[in-house]
Amino acid sequence: MKQRIITAVVAAALFLPIVFYGGLQFLLLTYAMASVGLYELIRMKKLNIFSPYGFLATLILWVILLPNEILADFYYSKMEISIVLILLLLTYTVITKNRFDFEDAAFSILSAIYVGIGFYFLLETRQAGLVYIFYSLFIIWATDSGAYFVGKAIGKKKLWPEISPNKTVEGSIGGIVCAVIVAILFGLFSEFNATIVTLIGMTIVLSIFGQIGDLVQSAYKRHFNVKDSGNILPGHGGILDRFDSLLFVLPLLNLFHIWQ
Repeated sequence: MKQRIITAVVAAALFLPIVFYGGLQFLLLTYAMASVGLYELIRMKKLNIFSPYGFLATLILWVILLPNEILADFYYSKMEISIVLILLLLTYTVITKNRFDFEDAAFSILSAIYVGIGFYFLLETRQAGLVYIFYSLFIIWATDSGAYFVGKAIGKKKLWPEISPNKTVEGSIGGIVCAVIVAILFGLFSEFNATIVTLIGMTIVLSIFGQIGDLVQSAYKRHFNVKDSGNILPGHGGILDRFDSLLFVLPLLNLFHIWQ
């Protein structure tokens, strides 16, 4: 517990000032975190990120992360560049005579997309305003904390024992309720561009999908038989262990267009 607290304090001290400042520093930090997240996934399948296919998967990730304004005057779109990289990755299966096979290529591509989309919308959300970043963080923290404490106090019915044995239905509902309470308070004391009714509905949806994001990570960790995605954060695991819910919440938050 002591190690977890120390790591959380140090990580917050490093992360939050860069989030506040934004700009190039935040862009570079996001690229770094996303690259580590991709490395964690690739390693789970016992693939090598420091290889031609690892390099191509990383390039796909980096292209997905590119802010749209950077390519505004470029002849090719992000989609077109990504397609070329995907074709090269598939070509590599032929070059290696299937030592790196179609399944490996598909996993590498999906990993880059999964990590890339979530962290791309971290950049987009920060661009929209700090209020939306903190709204996302607060409802995720409230969901996780509420699910843990309510589940521990009154949880009986298992939510998804095959994936995450300790999660309960009561805890899941408690997490949603806590997220709604925190969101209402946040909406009352911040310049959040949404009515209370919209805020409640949106928070319920995001809280549910935040929990699904956590379960998705539990599912692939169980599949690959690993406890944590990495060890870059002592006591907390890897980057994906800390951002699993955000990878689902931030793209959905963007769909609500609340800042437009």
